[in-house]
Amino acid sequence: MNSNLEIEDGLYYRQTLFDKAKRVVVKVGSAILTGADGINKQVVDNLAKEIAFLHNTGREVILVTSGAVSAGRRKIHISDELELTIKQKQALAAIGQSSLMHDYDESFAVYGKNIAQILLTHSDLANRKRYLNVRNTILTLFKYGVIPVINENDTVSTEELKFSDNDNLGALVANLIEADMFICLTDVDALYDRNPVTDANARALYTVAEVTDEIMAMAGNSKSVLGTGGMCSKIKAAQMVSAGGGSSFIGPGRQTDILKHLFSGEIIGTFFLPRQEKMQSRKRWIAYVLKPKGSLVLDRGACKAICQNGKSLLPSGIIEVEGHFDVGDAVRCLDMDNKPVAVGLTNFSSVDLYKIKGVRTDHIVQILGSKESDEVMHRDNLVIL
Repeated sequence: MNSNLEIEDGLYYRQTLFDKAKRVVVKVGSAILTGADGINKQVVDNLAKEIAFLHNTGREVILVTSGAVSAGRRKIHISDELELTIKQKQALAAIGQSSLMHDYDESFAVYGKNIAQILLTHSDLANRKRYLNVRNTILTLFKYGVIPVINENDTVSTEELKFSDNDNLGALVANLIEADMFICLTDVDALYDRNPVTDANARALYTVAEVTDEIMAMAGNSKSVLGTGGMCSKIKAAQMVSAGGGSSFIGPGRQTDILKHLFSGEIIGTFFLPRQEKMQSRKRWIAYVLKPKGSLVLDRGACKAICQNGKSLLPSGIIEVEGHFDVGDAVRCLDMDNKPVAVGLTNFSSVDLYKIKGVRTDHIVQILGSKESDEVMHRDNLVIL
């Protein structure tokens, strides 16, 4: 199949995936939720109605939401034009979070639905034990028939703890619970091959089989008005979900009954198909959740060994060591042109790797005085990008 499946088989496959989706993550951003006077209650009401509709079909649904900072801005009358510091964002999130959840609680109650708030920072998912605890909490909420509402915990998040945007958070949650579908509701109607504002011949892409460099280059054609995540972050999120075996949708969040239209087969927005070969859960965690602490530049032989032959990384193939990291940290692997080829968990610190880079494994003990492992990265802890 080509990258843009605007053919009958592709559209049929798209609808089949909607029909089969039993576990769905819906992400909505600030661009949709906020209006001139704060949180747009009409949008929240419609969103609750739509998610209740999905829930009533027997599906398990999670809502990933933005809006706490925006709600806080409006509550104490701080202009959108004022650039905020981290401390100000944290304070406004604390002010706005209760209002946001109150609106959701009221709207979902109309349809007889109970919701549960989950606030996350990146460190909650970067720790493998806490990552699994979050998963278990969500699965237990599903058993109770409750709809989890997830937001980044902006009140305590600092730069190193942030997800960068809620598109990333939504995709991570989708992979965490192995969702069948990730639905990103935004203020653009689709991904376009060219800028529709300046080019009358621009075409909306309705189905994308694979996120290629060509598809990523199209991200600038559709721009979001509010929020930290533009179209580029949404496409990267779709790529992440695809690696986990799920499909994704990007489309107009303000359209009335959008989810009902989607699941009934209307061709709206842009749909991203899942990858045929699903990445293992632990490897998804390594590749997408952990933030690399450094980089290793590899020679051509090492790149071929890990990328084509499925081998572990040995010290003999390392040319350069960049950054400071400890045993167990995630580290990027770069080729000689500085292009990322893999990421994995290191068995050596950067200090020790600097001493043994380029040497054979039988020389490690002689240089370091001891040896816990021959491999710098074992293939089970190594993800090819």
